[in-house]
Amino acid sequence: MSEVPDGSGQMPRRAPRAGDGGAPVSGALAIVLAVVAVVAGFLILRSISDGGDTPLDFDTSAAADSDDADGGDDETDDDATAGGTTVPTLPPTTTVPPIVTAGADVIVANANGVGGSASSMTRALETGAGFTLVDPTNASSTIGDIEESVIYYDAANAAAQSVAESLGRVLGGVGTVAPMPETPPTIDGELNGAGVLLMLGNDKAGKTLAELAPEADTGVAVVTNPTIAGSAEG
Repeated sequence: MSEVPDGSGQMPRRAPRAGDGGAPVSGALAIVLAVVAVVAGFLILRSISDGGDTPLDFDTSAAADSDDADGGDDETDDDATAGGTTVPTLPPTTTVPPIVTAGADVIVANANGVGGSASSMTRALETGAGFTLVDPTNASSTIGDIEESVIYYDAANAAAQSVAESLGRVLGGVGTVAPMPETPPTIDGELNGAGVLLMLGNDKAGKTLAELAPEADTGVAVVTNPTIAGSAEG
């Protein structure tokens, strides 16, 4: 192809052909590389995004495991509270004070309608229970017969109250255990050296210690201001 000069006298340039220069080829390559870069970047980002789920999933699982562990403790506590966990239960311990027979002598006064009951009780308490007894006596004529037995103790004797309470337990429970009145309610107002006085009423008269002391009833009520209700002598 010939070159035709233009009017200026200069030689005109030829239009570049596709095979002559590198510009068109370079542009196409750049486009291809750009597309490849975009695709590669998309794949990389997606890979990063997918790979990031794993730590998140791991952390969530770990937290769940921790919650399960805590929840397990709570369930254990709930089970223990609800009786699900077997905890050995020891039976309650009941402390029974010992029977005290020493430190104060005992005198039995007949305050009932059964003849010879004071003597019989004296022998039973001495030989069968270990108390120290003095000779029996009768109740004051102002007292007469009483239905429920009463035990008095000398407040000046430190051991007398313990002996009196033990006597009440041996007799199967006595309604009143109280300090001795200023004048003992015996027929002569004397105790013959005893520190404990058993006013033997109809409830205990003529009975053995085995009959009077059932295991189900050994309580003794201690009072400070006793009164004795009885009938006139007869």
